[in-house]
Amino acid sequence: MGNVGTRSARRGEDRSGRRSTLWRSLIGELTPYRDGTSARVAVLQQLMLGLVVLAVAAFAIIAAIPGDLTLFFTGVGVVFVLTIVTLLVPWNALSPWAVGIVPVLDIVAILLMRAAFPESGLALLWLFPVMWMSGALGLVGYIAANLFIWVSYGWVIAVGQESAFSFALLLLPIVVLAVSTGAYLSVRRFAAQRKLLDKQALVLGQSLERTQHQEQLVTQVLDSVDFGVIRISADGVTITNEAQARMQHALMTADGQNRLPAFDADGQTPLDPERMPVARARRGEVFDNQIVWFGSPDTTRRALSVTARRLRDTQGGDAGVVVISRDVTAERTALFARDNVVASVSHELRAPLTAIVGYLDLALETDGIPEKVRGDLDVAMHNAERMIQIISDILSATSSSKSTVDVTVSPENVDLQRLVIESAAAWQPTALERRITIFTDDVQPTHAYVDPARMRQVADNLVSNAIKYGREGGSVQLAVYGDAVASYVLVRDDGIGLSPDDQNRLFRRFFRASTDVGGTGLGLAICRDIVRAHGGEIIVGSEQGVGTAFLVRVPAQVDVTLPPIDPEEALSISGAITTAGRSDMEATG
Repeated sequence: MGNVGTRSARRGEDRSGRRSTLWRSLIGELTPYRDGTSARVAVLQQLMLGLVVLAVAAFAIIAAIPGDLTLFFTGVGVVFVLTIVTLLVPWNALSPWAVGIVPVLDIVAILLMRAAFPESGLALLWLFPVMWMSGALGLVGYIAANLFIWVSYGWVIAVGQESAFSFALLLLPIVVLAVSTGAYLSVRRFAAQRKLLDKQALVLGQSLERTQHQEQLVTQVLDSVDFGVIRISADGVTITNEAQARMQHALMTADGQNRLPAFDADGQTPLDPERMPVARARRGEVFDNQIVWFGSPDTTRRALSVTARRLRDTQGGDAGVVVISRDVTAERTALFARDNVVASVSHELRAPLTAIVGYLDLALETDGIPEKVRGDLDVAMHNAERMIQIISDILSATSSSKSTVDVTVSPENVDLQRLVIESAAAWQPTALERRITIFTDDVQPTHAYVDPARMRQVADNLVSNAIKYGREGGSVQLAVYGDAVASYVLVRDDGIGLSPDDQNRLFRRFFRASTDVGGTGLGLAICRDIVRAHGGEIIVGSEQGVGTAFLVRVPAQVDVTLPPIDPEEALSISGAITTAGRSDMEATG
């Protein structure tokens, strides 16, 4: 029983709570003015009514209108007293319903004035309090004002013994009803708009708060990284993070008045102000990893790698530029040290190799050498000269001021068929060790305007790579062909292949696709620069597990300028490599 009683009590409390909530909601809907505007509305409404009544009273005195002046001025006095009270009472400190007393008393005062002069039309003054009550007190005021005025009007008509029925008798209550309805609806519409604006203001405030929070997070993230960020907006406003500020401070002279002098990537060439990264970014340029040295060569220096990217807004318009700066002093110093070591070692190797070549040349000039010994000496001479050429290339490749090998060529008319066949024959013993077959059926007689020694170097590098990276017991396909404009050399293997990322980095100096195979990582970079020195191009196509192919294109004759290689041609070569490689693998399998 106790549990049943408790549940019943709880249900009663719930119903009571719901009724209280509904009643508070209804009261809130019925009284739109709850935020301190009651005083302002009361003063404005009562002042307007007071001014109109003052004008009516003055006219009644001047015109000497016959009627009950005592009753009339009693009503006028009540209106004036209410006006003074309205100005003095702090309505905002009182209940919203307290202000309703004033328009009710105004209705009574106008009733007295109307009774004093029945034919004067003073009942129209009821429009002021009825609009006030309908607007200030909501639905309750609207209903109460209309009922009170209709009752008062009916009483005036009954006491005044009006003449027979006429439309004029109905006009006043209809007008009052229409005006009060318009006032009520206007206030309700205003309240709805105000509520909507409050909600929008709340949403905007929350959005602003989230935006400020996100901006604070982004600022904290940018300030926590160790690279500088400069954001230049479309109107020129610049924003930097703390790392950029530290970098700028470190690049100032000892007195803190000027910035250290700037030099290009070689560390020796002064950099013009127009070529400074920020100046380039302001002009709309986009670039990657511009190296700038700050400080004179004989002092402690700092190197920055700077990248610029354009920003776009949500509509795709220009939103400025972001400049990223990274301190690469340690990296560049290490690169210089490596290049110096390689250059020193290569220079030291050149001297004994030159002596070896000299003594081999003397030995070859000796009379009575057996032919077999002479052949062995020729092979030794050839390889010694090739080592000297490789050392020269290493010295050129380690030049810190260039990203490419300094290659000089002396082109002449050359038969590529003979050159490629000789290269294949030279690498035949190495291929036999791995049971790799070199096919030269597609090596056709083809003339080209190239440096024979340099092109032989290219062929040797490509064939040796094909053998080194080819699969055991596989094959290497060689092809030479051309037309009146360009000549082509194709070297294809069926080895491990290359990933797309490796293909993008393949021609970089010191890059090696596999550490399991020996080499310096300079061969392909040298090949590319040799081919480009001839005005040609070299492209690669590869698929992992299928094989790799290199296509070399060089001028077929003198005074021929080759157009840029067609990307579609590169894709077709890659497709041919894949198809041919798969066919060979299936046949071998």
